[in-house]
Amino acid sequence: MDAALERIAGSYDHWLQRRYVQGKLAADPAYAAVAELVAARPLPLLDIGCGMGLLGQYLHVRGVLRGYLGLDNDPRKIEAGQRALRHAGLERVLRLRLADGHAEHPLRGHVALLDVLHYLPRDCQQTLLANAIAHLAPGGRVIVRTMLRERSWRYQLTRVSEFFLRTSGWMRVGAQHYPSAEELRGPMEAAGLRVTLRPLHGRMPLDCYLIVGERELA
Repeated sequence: MDAALERIAGSYDHWLQRRYVQGKLAADPAYAAVAELVAARPLPLLDIGCGMGLLGQYLHVRGVLRGYLGLDNDPRKIEAGQRALRHAGLERVLRLRLADGHAEHPLRGHVALLDVLHYLPRDCQQTLLANAIAHLAPGGRVIVRTMLRERSWRYQLTRVSEFFLRTSGWMRVGAQHYPSAEELRGPMEAAGLRVTLRPLHGRMPLDCYLIVGERELA
């Protein structure tokens, strides 16, 4: 891990948080994938389900942000993220708010939904996805990283992992519904977005996919 990413981990004030951040930045390919997608289109990013704001810090370090608002409904994670931003001197650059991702916000640009949808019932997933699409600017991308319902050993291992995340208390709510690829692709295409889907496992054994819906430039 390079020095800039070590500084991100060092901005969090609890050793467990620092270890978690180090592990995510070292093994999770989602951050680099999002950075590549938003760098090509300089727009603000709405990060729904932002947790401790790790994606915002990563994109800032990579120099690809044009504005960032992170939303999460877990006060513990928002408070931890805000403390980290103050420690890093970024509280005026990156914004984190305790908020529901279904709400309307003035920001228009790209939207990220990383590891969020499967914690919601199916109907709520569709509502949240529609709200994310509504926040896209021309040329904006809705970037979804999620587990998909399928027959594979990765999918079964993911379900076991989610059980332990819930029982450990890290997640307040356990997995509710694992969507199929078509449940996500269909609404995006119906909204006129160009959709791509690819595996995003990286060095993780879990079932992860990246689904991107892109709105045409005006």
